[in-house]
Amino acid sequence: MAERTFDLVVVGGGPGGYVAAIRAAQLGLEAAVVEREHLGGICLNWGCIPTKTLLHTADHNRE
Repeated sequence: MAERTFDLVVVGGGPGGYVAAIRAAQLGLEAAVVEREHLGGICLNWGCIPTKTLLHTADHNRE
């Protein structure tokens, strides 16, 4: 694997992490995101958003 250097390494690809990396790139920095699972973090993949989807679907099915 080739060695690379970055101006900024963001640990965690949650809602704050990937936005920070995008903003850093917009400002001209070489940015990398390190995430152990899926980009988006807990909120996007397992927490808030999936929960809201399930609750909305349950409400819709109840009607």
